[in-house]
Amino acid sequence: MNPSHPVSDILRIATYNIHKGVQGLGPARRLEIHNLGLAVEQLDADIVCLQEVRKLHRREAAYFQRWPDVPQAEYLAPEGYEAVYRTNAFTRHGEHGNALLSRWPVIGHQHEDISDHRFEQRGLLHVEVDAHGRRVHVIVVHLGLISGGRVRQVDRLQQFIEREVPSGSPVVVAGDFNDWGMQIKRMLSNFGLYEFDAPRAFTYPARLPLAQLDHVYVRGLEPIGLHVPRGRIWWRMSDHLPLIAEFRL
Repeated sequence: MNPSHPVSDILRIATYNIHKGVQGLGPARRLEIHNLGLAVEQLDADIVCLQEVRKLHRREAAYFQRWPDVPQAEYLAPEGYEAVYRTNAFTRHGEHGNALLSRWPVIGHQHEDISDHRFEQRGLLHVEVDAHGRRVHVIVVHLGLISGGRVRQVDRLQQFIEREVPSGSPVVVAGDFNDWGMQIKRMLSNFGLYEFDAPRAFTYPARLPLAQLDHVYVRGLEPIGLHVPRGRIWWRMSDHLPLIAEFRL
């Protein structure tokens, strides 16, 4: 960090797919939401973008004795943070979606359904925050598993930004892009969204990361650095590792 710049102009953003707070399958599955709460606090990010966040799940709540009494977004928010959650998918036993936790005041938020087909319910969460007195638009995404669907979802993301975000405002698009190649990166660069290229920012699978599925793309912010926490404590909590990016406003 350059000491000539005050700390107050740094924006630290994390994105994390939390796998609905549960790891494993069947009787061997374990509840990780409590550990995730400690982990999110350790990230020390101004803005935390979360995917696969449960609002509720009646079957899991009955199975795990320590299932939180509040929705996961609220449970994971460190003290003093605002939590914003919107549902992407409705299932037999509950619902889940994207969330944003903000150290800075939330000015407004909205949600848009970007599902490409009925088998994958997907949405984007748009939150406007006041970061150090400057308005920053943050969009949390979790794109689909099918390549053609992701392309169409990025087209809809572009249309959303052009419609809802003023042209001169800083924009952050963060989340799980489910893209194993460079296609989405190229598409986003075509309308002015770039990421900080650091070596080996692999986030998936958490135990032995081979690819970067999680990204933080920005417009109007100066990138400073990128970091992926590693170690057993992290790969036990989710199938993804968190990604932390720092920018100068």
